Amino acid sequence: MSILSTIRSPKDVKKLSLPELQVLSDEIRDKIISVTSKNGGHVGPNLGVIELTMAMHRVFDCPKDRFVFDVAHQGYVHKLLTGRNDKRFDGIRTEDGLSGFLSRDESEYDCYGAGHAGTCLSAALGMATARDILNGQEHIVAVCGDAAFTCGITLEALNNIKSSTKRLIVILNDNEWSIAKNVGAISKYLNDIITNPIYNKINDDVEQFLNKLPGGESLVRIGSKAKKEAKDFLVSSSLFEQFGVRYIGPIDGHDQKQLESYLQFAKESNEPVVLHVKTTKGNGYEIAIKNPEKFHGASPYDVKTGDSTGGGSKAPKYQDVFGKTLSLLAKKDKRIVGITAAMPSGTGLNLFAKEIPDRFYDVGIAEEHAVLFAAGLASRGLKPVCGIYSTFLQRAFDPIMHDVNLQNLPVLFCMDRAGLSPNDGATHHGLFDISYLRCLPRSVIMAPSNEDELADMIKTGLDHDGPSFVRYPRGSGNGIQIKEEPEPIELGKACQLKQGDKVSLWGLGVMLELAEKVAVILENEGISTSLVNARFAKPLDEQLLRAHSEQHQLIVTLEDHVMSGGFGSGVVEFYQQADLQQSTLMIGWPDEFIPHGSNVSQLREKFDLSPETIAHKIINRL
Repeated sequence: MSILSTIRSPKDVKKLSLPELQVLSDEIRDKIISVTSKNGGHVGPNLGVIELTMAMHRVFDCPKDRFVFDVAHQGYVHKLLTGRNDKRFDGIRTEDGLSGFLSRDESEYDCYGAGHAGTCLSAALGMATARDILNGQEHIVAVCGDAAFTCGITLEALNNIKSSTKRLIVILNDNEWSIAKNVGAISKYLNDIITNPIYNKINDDVEQFLNKLPGGESLVRIGSKAKKEAKDFLVSSSLFEQFGVRYIGPIDGHDQKQLESYLQFAKESNEPVVLHVKTTKGNGYEIAIKNPEKFHGASPYDVKTGDSTGGGSKAPKYQDVFGKTLSLLAKKDKRIVGITAAMPSGTGLNLFAKEIPDRFYDVGIAEEHAVLFAAGLASRGLKPVCGIYSTFLQRAFDPIMHDVNLQNLPVLFCMDRAGLSPNDGATHHGLFDISYLRCLPRSVIMAPSNEDELADMIKTGLDHDGPSFVRYPRGSGNGIQIKEEPEPIELGKACQLKQGDKVSLWGLGVMLELAEKVAVILENEGISTSLVNARFAKPLDEQLLRAHSEQHQLIVTLEDHVMSGGFGSGVVEFYQQADLQQSTLMIGWPDEFIPHGSNVSQLREKFDLSPETIAHKIINRL
């Protein structure tokens, strides 16, 4: 029997010897690789924290003590050690399986949910402060990746620790990567500490000396003060200690005994502590170590080779069309600049970076800064293009309103992962961007129905003298032939594809394909149907909407977005303001957070968005 199969709770982990822990870590590694090879998932981040997570559960008493993981994409080990090593884990990121992140709804051991970077330290500080107000004794442990410190939110929390609580344990999990290689001054600062040969020699000598003295390991606590002084002298005063937080490290994140020793020290400390833990992303799986970006969040893969096994469409991915189109246009227009927030590969801007490196900027996990930076560039006559996932652009709403739209600056936002990101779930679905952008004056919001239309919309946005937004889904397009030269589209102009006289279907973006299937069903039922590629959520094609109001009994809008405040809402608002008594039916996602699922089709079926169900709704409405 494997040791992992006997683990029902952290209490079982506490009983193990160091040799048994080594066996357990190997079994956990094999389990994660086996499951993610079938389902996809965050391979590298989880393999890097196996020893750290085991040490945390051995030193602390979760769930009384609270663990807050930044992003929580490295929580698979935590799940396995807290009673979730069953068929639910085998189905992680699929229907009826565990979430790929932590969730308060999933387990009492998940004290705080996440999915976006940078939230951990503020949340943990809030918990620690609440504990102090309530006179509690529990420990609060925040596990922050080094990339989290490129987030403004994290630095804001760091600035408030000393004034808010007297006890907080922050584990800085430093693997030098978020998704792409970390950038900026914070990354360089951490690297300087780790690579300073003089400091590390003295750091090691101090600990070795103390361990030889009577009292041995207990004196390591005293020695930490000497190590701090050596570090301050040789590396300059710690950034963290300037904020009033005790800094200890760097610590080998794969040395079980050392990790437990330092965590025990932090547990007994009466001041906020940062433990700088150095880990290797993908540790124990050489293929993941050599390909950290690919194995940060991998699709299903072959364990032996690391090659993707998901198959799928041979059509180009939307992200690649974006990267290639922008590169093509930027070679002809030197004013075009590409900006991303730690997602060069995920957005396709890695292609732009390769072709035009001197006009590419990865600002780290700092979406607010990305937008403000773009606004500054645009104010000087450049044409900045921000490639940011829909779900992450939510974080920059105020700069979009205050700095881009209010000043009518020509910034183009290309929002990947608009619509569903099925395996990732609620934190990653891009289902709200039309709502939060449509309410802003001067927004031009486009959604392509295929990859060629995406290229045309990128050209349209770059030609437009104001803010523009293009939203498109994750994954491959339709395989349609892309023109050699993108062509601009008239702003707000929809494209009618089929003429009928009873029902008018307006499909926005990828929902046009669904609308086409619905149209076939309706026609087979003898219902004459028009079909429109809406293309724009704002401005609307008011002329065509007026014409179809005169010609059709029912106008139906279909969007891969929540119905509240979305494209359909805009159509209804238009008819009301135009004083047209038009019957409408909105098709989209309901007013709730959509969970993760195996794929887009499964989730649509679950939420009554299949072609058959939609056609049935239309027939009932008629």
